[in-house]
Amino acid sequence: MIDQRLAVVGKYKAYNYESITVTDTAIGLTASILNTTIKPKRAFLTIETAQLRYRYDGTDPTDTEGHILNPVVNYLIIEGWHNLNNFKAIRTGAISGVIKVSYER
Repeated sequence: MIDQRLAVVGKYKAYNYESITVTDTAIGLTASILNTTIKPKRAFLTIETAQLRYRYDGTDPTDTEGHILNPVVNYLIIEGWHNLNNFKAIRTGAISGVIKVSYER
């Protein structure tokens, strides 16, 4: 369904949420959430505190390699269990970042 703002609403239902601190070691989404009986189809991520880099091709990002996410101004939507399972992020500087994740199915 498309509402008056032309935004898609109602396609997925949020069912879980987490906050992940991203340090100088690449980290992914929480396995126990990804491996529930009914797997998530999508995740909505917002970034706080510090700039991050991410990849979702199965290779760990580094502080100089991967897609950049900036705090507050960027958000990321990841679709598909395989992509969710392969997602990893790392901070780019000395300050750890925080990812807020809403899981949907």
